[in-house]
Amino acid sequence: MTVFVYVNTSKPVGDAEHVKVFANQNAAEKWFEENDPEGVAFEYEVLE
Repeated sequence: MTVFVYVNTSKPVGDAEHVKVFANQNAAEKWFEENDPEGVAFEYEVLE
């Protein structure tokens, strides 16, 4: 299983808007369209 992670470097560490984690690529793309069209999320494997 993987997730998509977005880090907003303009926000301080610990701020609720600093990191966003998306369950899938579609969720990330929808959020980017509405909030940060030039943003990028990176795919990471979830470890068990």
